[in-house]
Amino acid sequence: MLLRFKMVEAALNHRAVDVKAPSSRPSDYFGEKVFGRNVMRKYLDKRTYEALLSTMDNGTPLSLELADSVAAGMRQWALDNGADHYTHWFQPLTGGTAEKHDSFSDPDGKGLVIESFSGKVLAQQEPDASSFPNGGIRNTFEARGYSAWDPTSPAFIVDTTLCIPTVFIAYTGEALDYKVPLLRSMSAVDKAATAVCHYFDKSVSHVKTFLGWEQEFFLVDESLWAVRPDLVLTGRTLMGHESAKNQQLEDHYFGAIPSRVINFMRDLEYESLKLGIPLKTRHNEVAPNQFELAPVYEEANLANDHNQLLMTIMDKIARRHHFRVLLHEKPFKGINGSGKHNNWSLGTDTGVNLFSPGKTPSENLQFITFLVNVIAAVYKHNGLLKASIMSATNAHRLGANEAPPAIISAFLGAQISSILDKLERSASDDAIRFDAKNVLKMSGVAQIPSILLDNTDRNRTSPFAFTGNRFEFRAVGSSDNCAEAIITLCSAAAEQLTEFKINVDARIEKGVKKDRAIYEELKRLIKSCKAVHFDGNGYSDEWKQEAAKRGLDCETSAPKIFDRYLDSASLKMFDKTGVFNKVELEARTEVKWETYTKKIQIEARVLGDITMNHIIPVASKYEAVLLDKAYKMKELGIKFDSDVELIRDIQLHTSALQKLVADMVDARRVANRIEDQREKAIKYHDTVAVYFDEIRDHIDKMEEVIDDQLWPLPKYRELLFIR
Repeated sequence: MLLRFKMVEAALNHRAVDVKAPSSRPSDYFGEKVFGRNVMRKYLDKRTYEALLSTMDNGTPLSLELADSVAAGMRQWALDNGADHYTHWFQPLTGGTAEKHDSFSDPDGKGLVIESFSGKVLAQQEPDASSFPNGGIRNTFEARGYSAWDPTSPAFIVDTTLCIPTVFIAYTGEALDYKVPLLRSMSAVDKAATAVCHYFDKSVSHVKTFLGWEQEFFLVDESLWAVRPDLVLTGRTLMGHESAKNQQLEDHYFGAIPSRVINFMRDLEYESLKLGIPLKTRHNEVAPNQFELAPVYEEANLANDHNQLLMTIMDKIARRHHFRVLLHEKPFKGINGSGKHNNWSLGTDTGVNLFSPGKTPSENLQFITFLVNVIAAVYKHNGLLKASIMSATNAHRLGANEAPPAIISAFLGAQISSILDKLERSASDDAIRFDAKNVLKMSGVAQIPSILLDNTDRNRTSPFAFTGNRFEFRAVGSSDNCAEAIITLCSAAAEQLTEFKINVDARIEKGVKKDRAIYEELKRLIKSCKAVHFDGNGYSDEWKQEAAKRGLDCETSAPKIFDRYLDSASLKMFDKTGVFNKVELEARTEVKWETYTKKIQIEARVLGDITMNHIIPVASKYEAVLLDKAYKMKELGIKFDSDVELIRDIQLHTSALQKLVADMVDARRVANRIEDQREKAIKYHDTVAVYFDEIRDHIDKMEEVIDDQLWPLPKYRELLFIR
């Protein structure tokens, strides 16, 4: 108890760490720790530089000779910038990043060392594959796996280590990471979208996938975090009564950023900009102690690397400022959780955003074509998209406070919805007119006129919203690897666009004019995917009932939601697009079930430990104080009904907690005997996690009545307001 007050005092005494502003402008130091194109031009000869650019831009293979030349230039640049080690930086199925550092120094055989780094080492290494989650692809005794250089994402220096972004694959060739399938899915949608673009512009050679993520997070004082075992071990508070004041006044949102936090953000932005992460926006989020950082959008592979890198360095920098970063989707009950909204778009190499309305009829027909195909893909794979963002942690956030519900629907806004409704029911030569405020006329299919860029409102309850020139996948969790959602989106879109082209071409072959053929297929798609289009309140019970009637996936059990990866439609789609084979999907789903089980298992253990070793002893101690008081009052002949009632309440809560924890432990033991990972995960969901809220309810009620001087854990009112 004394420890808690010492930690609170330490939190009050923390002051903002003095961060000296860099003496130069961001444009002067942006990317200085990145082996980018400007650096390549300086450290590589012309032939090597041009060959590497061709590899980066066009996928041209790089010979071993040229790889040696790239490695020599990269090594010299790294040494010039103080690096003494290098690592293949990859993203295993843990959801985070991994790195094994090797020194540049090698013995020269004469008692000295030399700095060496070859093209072979740059291109490929062999980390231990069996020690990472692999879903049964690799046996424990089969350790060999390979990391291979991804030249499309530039190398960078963190501290004194050269980090080389790589893919990670098994000895037998299956992907064991997030980067391989992300690159595959981007290639698939590139091919399919480029083919459809040729209906409108034959000069398009490639379609790129873009991502702009918005990273929400909480900050808590490190000294308070250290005495909350639940925060330390699970990332969320497993107990804690709501603060009298939390977010109900809405005064934190976009408010003045606290000085300690602004110094942390400045420090983080400085380090991020040096690493080429183009952070643009920072602000207070809705909940107290909740904040957001967001960059300018980038090509999706690089954007995802940057997000993974940010999550690593923000934790390091937070510690300099006596903070801990909480990336859990729901670290505090009763207030908003944290997401990582993925703003997703497709753009041509000719500079056209395919989700942005244009200025000519052809451009707008192209826009409508891609928009409708994406909605059709979301409808066809709405359960799979939900599986791509589901986790034991995000399950707490979805549908709570401002987070979207665990039902995938698409918001389009009044203007776009009206256009699609009229396209669906009107003949091609019917005129479509809007009011003067949104002047828009459409005469025939090929004459869709300009559509205003700000053509939608924003629906915060929608998990997948069109926001003017991109789709915002709002359901992605704050701790997620962005790649998983983008892989599914790109793959589903690639499949749908391929089918669209096949169907349009079939009509054209029958003599239907191109624009008419496109219109007819769009009309069919609009009708077929109406069920997933919803512009209303996603929080309402009515929508849940309506979504079920529409046939949308309304499953709420995370382990069962993961089943969608193994549906026949999912297996077929991933196989057709070349993103995953069946073995890879089965392995990844196995990892998801196992990870879910382990996270619930850890929470159950922590909750039981805190209850039995922290809460019940304190309750018993306070109960003894009250009993002593009651005895003395009785001796004095004083009535003490209220104290007796309080003693009874505490005793009831204590007894209930002892039984609930014992029952939870028994349920865990039963679940642990199950061998099948899916069945074990379901058992943990159905028979172990169900105890969490009930146990918490008893503890939170006792927190309200037990002497504050005795309560062992920092309370919400202490955790949630940075001093």
